[in-house]
Amino acid sequence: MKNILRPALVLFCALTLLTGVAYPLLVTGLARSLFPAQAAGSLVLRDGKPIGSSLIGQNFSDPKHFWGRPSATSPMAYNATSSSGSNLGPLNPALTDAIKGRIDALRAVDPGNTAPVPVDLVTASASGLDPHISPAAARYQVARVAKARGLPVERVQSLVEQQVEGPLWGVLGEPQVNVLRLNLALQALR
Repeated sequence: MKNILRPALVLFCALTLLTGVAYPLLVTGLARSLFPAQAAGSLVLRDGKPIGSSLIGQNFSDPKHFWGRPSATSPMAYNATSSSGSNLGPLNPALTDAIKGRIDALRAVDPGNTAPVPVDLVTASASGLDPHISPAAARYQVARVAKARGLPVERVQSLVEQQVEGPLWGVLGEPQVNVLRLNLALQALR
């Protein structure tokens, strides 16, 4: 028994040190040196203080701000510890009712906007935390934001166009707009 137990314990301790200590320290060190912003959570700082992450959506509901995708997380919106979709299928009446309610809310805050509502303003992403919207969703909100802030529509539209990010490496995904960064750029306008 001693011949079997001792090698097993030595192997257990060696693998614990290797996979439980050395490997995580190596990967963390490499990440911090090669990708410092991403390893730190892609935090967005203002005056040296974190105000959000460029990877996690935030709840903007003031008409003076651009709004992001709805969040499906619970018990509160954009809860990063509870990433999940709603799991409601396209034929589920609860999803249909939620979308109708979101469309009504968008129409109520901007009654003069008769353009079709972009789908990403009324449906949550798979994670419920998506920080991006489509350029069409940002453009849909330009008139409301410009009016609420007393800015020329052209200036706000130009700001949106400046914030459009192309596909990853030029080929993966669709153009998108980070809502937090757009709202920060909007606040920087005087």
